[in-house]
Amino acid sequence: MTPEQYCQEKTAKSGSSFYYSFRFLPQSRRLAITALYAFCREVDDIADECTDLSVAKTKLNWWRSEIDRLYQNQPQHPVAKALLPAIQTYQLDAEHFMEIIDGMEMDLNFNRYQDFKQLQLYCYRVASVVGLLAAQIFGFNNRKTLKFAHDLGMAFQLTNIIRDVGEDARRNRIYLPLDELAKFGVSEDDLLASRESIAVKRLLDFQIERAESYYDKALSALPAEDHKNQRVSLMMASIYRTLLREINASGAEKVLNARISLGALRKMLLALKVWLKYR
Repeated sequence: MTPEQYCQEKTAKSGSSFYYSFRFLPQSRRLAITALYAFCREVDDIADECTDLSVAKTKLNWWRSEIDRLYQNQPQHPVAKALLPAIQTYQLDAEHFMEIIDGMEMDLNFNRYQDFKQLQLYCYRVASVVGLLAAQIFGFNNRKTLKFAHDLGMAFQLTNIIRDVGEDARRNRIYLPLDELAKFGVSEDDLLASRESIAVKRLLDFQIERAESYYDKALSALPAEDHKNQRVSLMMASIYRTLLREINASGAEKVLNARISLGALRKMLLALKVWLKYR
C-alpha cells in the first residue's frame, strides 16, 4: 500500500462529511488535503482511543518528532510521507501541525472546559488551524480568506461539539463551557445521564446560535475573488451548516440520546450544488 492509498483508506473509513467534498478537487490538491485529513485522524485517534495517558502522550510526542523529520525530508510514517509533497508545493507551516498536536493533547489533559475562552483555544488548535492549512492547499488571492478559514474551522468544531454532546458525555467528556451550563441551570449530571429538558434545549439553542454566528462571520469574510478557490470549503460549510440546522429542527436536546446525521446521498448533492454554483 502506498502512502497515498493509506491516507485515502484512512479518510474514507472515517465517514466524514469532508470526504464528499475532497472528491471534487484536482489530483494534486486532493492528495494534499487527504493527507492532511489523515494526519488529523491519526493524532485524534490517539487522544480518543488510547486509554493509558502516558502512552498517549508518548505517541503524540512521537508525532512531534515525526513532523520535525518531515520538514527535514526524512518522514517515516505513511501519512507523513504523503504530506511531504504537499508541504513543499503549498508551503505548509510546521508550526500549524504542532498546534494540531497540542490541541489533541488538550483532550488528554481536560475533559471539562470552564468557559468559552478555554474552549475557543481548543477549537482553534483542532479545527481553525486545519482550516488555515486547507486554505493554503485550496489556494487564495486575498489574505482575508484566512479569516474565513479560521472562523469556518470554529463553526465546524462547534457543530461537532453540539452533535456529539451525548456521545461525549458517555465518555465522561463535556465540551460545553461549564459556566454556560450554570447560566442555563443545567448540571453536569444532566448531560452525563442524558436527561432531556427545557433547560438543556435552551443551553444547546445558545450553542447553535454561536455556531451560526461563526458561519455568518466566515462567509462574510470570504472575498468574492476567492469563491472559486475555496469551493471545497464552501461545500463543507453547506454540509455542516445543514447538519446544524437539522439538529435545531429536530430539537437540539435530542442529541443527548441520538446521533443526528445526513445521509451520503444528501451530502453529495449539497456538495454538488455548491460546486456548480461556483464553477
